[in-house]
Formats: sequence, C-alpha cells, structure tokens
Amino acid sequence: MEDRDRAHRAWRRAERIRLLSDRMIGVGPFGLGVDGVLAWVPVAGTLYSVGAAALLINEAVQAGAGRATLVRMSLYLGFDSVSSGVPFVGWAADTLFPGHALAARALQKDIERRHGRPADEPRGQDVLRSARPIDPTPRHG
Repeated sequence: MEDRDRAHRAWRRAERIRLLSDRMIGVGPFGLGVDGVLAWVPVAGTLYSVGAAALLINEAVQAGAGRATLVRMSLYLGFDSVSSGVPFVGWAADTLFPGHALAARALQKDIERRHGRPADEPRGQDVLRSARPIDPTPRHG
C-alpha cells in the first residue's frame, strides 16, 4: 500500500475516533462523546480511554507521523486516560477535556502537511455536520 493511501486511511480512522470519543453531540466549541459519558462509569471509562488512545497512536505510527506529533498526541491521551481513573474530579476533567479529539486533530494536521487532506473529506466541517438535511416535504411524481 502506498504511503499516501495509508496516511489517508489513518486520517479517516482518526476522524471516526475523534467524533465517537469527544464529539457525538456538539454545542459550539464543546462536545460530548463516548469517552465523556463512560468517564463516569468506573473501569469502563479508563478502558475505553486507553483503548481509543492505543488505536490513535497505532494509526499515527502506521501513517509515519513525526516525533513531535507522537509526543503531543501522547501527552493529550495520557492526561485524558489518567484523569479517567480518578473518581469525580478526574471524571469531570475527562468529560470536559477532549483529549482524543486533540490527539486526532494533531495526527490529521501532520498527515495533511505531508500528504494533503483526503480528497473525499469535506473541508472545514465535521463529517457528521456535512450531511445534507433531509427535506421533510413529500415529493409526488
């Protein structure tokens, strides 16, 4: 597989993890995803956080991300995962801190610098927001 194709596949996977983890519901600059909800469930929150972090780091390595990007991602994901293990205060921090989203965007920017943005991805929008609204008026014809 070509480096560019591998990197663009990693970009798309990072986007899925970003949206699922920290942006399923978005209100302005704030979002909530599976990571924020599971943060309040002992053990499950930490397991999800560490698992999603491992997937993102794996995608970064497979895409050939730079050392600085890997370090930045590790710091975001480390804080996010450690905070999910601390009852109440840590859970609140994990809910409010979009560590997976920040790490995913760091990887995506690294990939965009080296290979460009995947051609089939919308520019400047979340994938979920780029869908066209459904027209509720019935069409006869």
